[in-house]
Amino acid sequence: MTRFLFKPIVLAALSLLLSATLASFSRAEKPNVLFIAIDDLNDWIGCLDGHPQVKTPNIDSLAQRGTLFTNAFCQAPVCNPSRTSVMTGLRPSTTGVYSLSPWFRSVDNLKDLVTLPQHFSNAGYTSYTVGKIYHGGGWNNSDVKEFDIIGRTDPGLRPKEKRVKTPRGGPGMDWVVYPYQDSDHKDWKTASWAVEQLDKKPEDPFFMAVGFALPHVPLLATQKWFDLYPEEEVILPRMLLDDRSDTPRFSWYLHWKLPEPRQKFLLQAGEQIKIVQAYLASISYMDSQVGRVLEALERNGLSDNTVVVLWSDHGYHLGEKEITGKNTLWDRSARVPLVFAGPGITAGARSHRTVELLDIYPTLSELCELDVPRHLEGISLLPQLRNANAPRTRPAITTHNHDNHGLRTEKYRYIQYADGSEELYDMINDPSEFSNLAGDKNYAAVVRSLKKRLPKVNARPVNGSANRILIYENGIANWEGQDIGKSEPIPD
Repeated sequence: MTRFLFKPIVLAALSLLLSATLASFSRAEKPNVLFIAIDDLNDWIGCLDGHPQVKTPNIDSLAQRGTLFTNAFCQAPVCNPSRTSVMTGLRPSTTGVYSLSPWFRSVDNLKDLVTLPQHFSNAGYTSYTVGKIYHGGGWNNSDVKEFDIIGRTDPGLRPKEKRVKTPRGGPGMDWVVYPYQDSDHKDWKTASWAVEQLDKKPEDPFFMAVGFALPHVPLLATQKWFDLYPEEEVILPRMLLDDRSDTPRFSWYLHWKLPEPRQKFLLQAGEQIKIVQAYLASISYMDSQVGRVLEALERNGLSDNTVVVLWSDHGYHLGEKEITGKNTLWDRSARVPLVFAGPGITAGARSHRTVELLDIYPTLSELCELDVPRHLEGISLLPQLRNANAPRTRPAITTHNHDNHGLRTEKYRYIQYADGSEELYDMINDPSEFSNLAGDKNYAAVVRSLKKRLPKVNARPVNGSANRILIYENGIANWEGQDIGKSEPIPD
C-alpha cells in the first residue's frame, strides 16, 4: 500500500516545486520599470543640446546607455492634461481635460479607464509612486486605486519670503538661491524615498514612478548649483524682442492672465539673466537627484533588468516669444526630453523621428510583453528602440484649450487656433520659429497637407475645468469668464 501511495505523493511534490520554480523564474524574467517624470523641463539637457552651458551628467549618461528621442513632444503644454494623457493613453482633445482641473476620475466616461500603473498592477507588478506623477494631491484620496504603494514624503522647506515681486505671480513665482541644504528640498526627499525602496531589493517585478518638481517654479537651488553658471557668463536663449509681430493675436489668448511674467517685466526688472541662471541651476540640482535614484538601481543589481523611461510633462519659455512659462503651442513649450534605457533597447542611439509622450504607455506595455490596451491612442516606439531610424509617419500633436492644436513633423511646425488663424515654421532652417510662413503662398500646399492631420475629435471642456480654460464661440474669446474681444490691449 505504501509503495503505491509514494509515487503520487512524490509527483505532486515535484509538481509544486516545479510550479514554484517557474513562477520565480517568471518573476525574475519580467523587466522592472523605473518611470521618471520631470516638471517643466524643456530641451535644456546636455544630450539634447538645448542650451550650450547646461550640465546634466546623469541624464546624459542614461541617454548614452539607451535611446534618446530628439523630437519628442507633449500632448498639452500644462501639467494636468499632459500627465492625464500620459497615464491614460488618450489625447486632451479626446478626454476634454484641458486645464489644471478636473481630476480625470471625476469625469463619468473616464472613471473606469485602466491607467498605466493599473495596467502593470493587473499584470502582477507592484506599483510604487512618489513625488509628482499626477497633477495635484487629491488623486491619492480617490476611491480608485492608482498605485499599490504611495510614498508620502516631507514637502521640504521653502524660503519664508519671495525675492522676485512679479506682477501677478503667487508665492510660487520666484527664482532665488535656496537658503537651506540640498537635503531640505522636496526633490531630495523624493529621491531618498525611491532609493530606500530600491535598497530593499524588491523581489516582485515593480513599476516605480518617481516625479521630480524642479525645474518648475519656484526655481530653488543651493549656491553650489548657481556657481555652475556665473551670472556674468550666462548665455541667453535666442530671442527677438518683437517676435510676436507676425503671429496671430489669438496666440496671446492662450496665456492671457496667467501668473508667469512677460519678458517685458524681466527686462525692466533686470531679471532676464537671473531667471535663466536659476533655471539652469535648478536643472542641474534635479539631475543630481535623478543620479541618486539611478545609482541605487545600479548598486542593487537591478539595472540590467529594469526599463528606465525619463520624460518631462512639457517645456518652458524663458523670454522666447516675449513670455515666460508654458501654455503655448511653440516648440519651447511642446518639445520635451524622452529617454528609454534597459533590456531590449539599443544603447547610445538617437532617434530623430517625431514622437509623442502618448507613446509611452504602449511602448512600456510591449517592452514588458504585456497586452496593449485597445483604448490607447499612442503608437509603440519599439521599432525605434531597436533601430533609431525605423520609419514613422505620424506627426506629433500638442493641444492647448479647446480646438487649438500644434502639429509637428521633423521639418515643420503647424499651428491652428480656434479662430482659424495659423502659423507655420520651417524647423530645419528656422528652429527658433522666428518667421511665420503660414501666409506665404509658396507654402500653401504644405499648410493644406498638415491641416488634414489635425485631430478629428475636439471634445468640449469637461465639467469642473479650472477657470484657465479658453473657449472661442461666435467670434468672441472668453477666458476666466470675461470677454477678451478684439478691442482689449495685450496686457504687460
